Amino acid sequence: MTALAKKPVGIMISGRGSNMQALIAAAQDPNYPARIVQVISNRPAAPGLELARAAGIPAQAIDHKAYPDRESFESDVSAAMHRAGVEIIAQAGFMRILTAGFVQEWAGRMINIHPSLLPLFPGLHTHRRALDAGVKIHGCSVHFVSEGVDQGALIGQAAVAVHPADTADALAARVLQAEHKLYPRCLALVCRSDVVLTADGARLPPGTENDAMLINPN
Repeated sequence: MTALAKKPVGIMISGRGSNMQALIAAAQDPNYPARIVQVISNRPAAPGLELARAAGIPAQAIDHKAYPDRESFESDVSAAMHRAGVEIIAQAGFMRILTAGFVQEWAGRMINIHPSLLPLFPGLHTHRRALDAGVKIHGCSVHFVSEGVDQGALIGQAAVAVHPADTADALAARVLQAEHKLYPRCLALVCRSDVVLTADGARLPPGTENDAMLINPN
């Protein structure tokens, strides 16, 4: 039997890397189409670095504060990804806005997860904003990274109900559970080329939309 060809994936983090851990766990399955080959954080104290190393994955800090501008920082990040053989980048709580040059270099090969049902509530403080808006459904989205913040073509979304007694923290905890299910599934789609970025958005093959684009965890 021919071994599954796994796409080499690099992950960018800034903190604890909980979605990073979900991707690492998924990649341990022999039938999962990705292998995590590099983790990079822009913050040397990010707890996710040690978690990645404990899982046997090369992890390094490239401190953005040590660079005079975003371009030189991103040049070193990109070079490190290329040295590791990375073909696809997954942002997992990476809290830096990327320049157009970096985005263009990795166009169609870089994805991100955001804690809202985009295009609602891009940016920060999504759960508080969702509660303030009175929405009944909230969730998370995985998208291709574009030059506009949280504006890239959608790959998949997961919805959760908003409860009457919810606080921002309680809602965030439920959305995070959905993120951990959604992100590995969407990364698998990209690694298998089951979803590709086109001029009209993210295109999935017929028959996969209902399964891949929406998850409703209990």
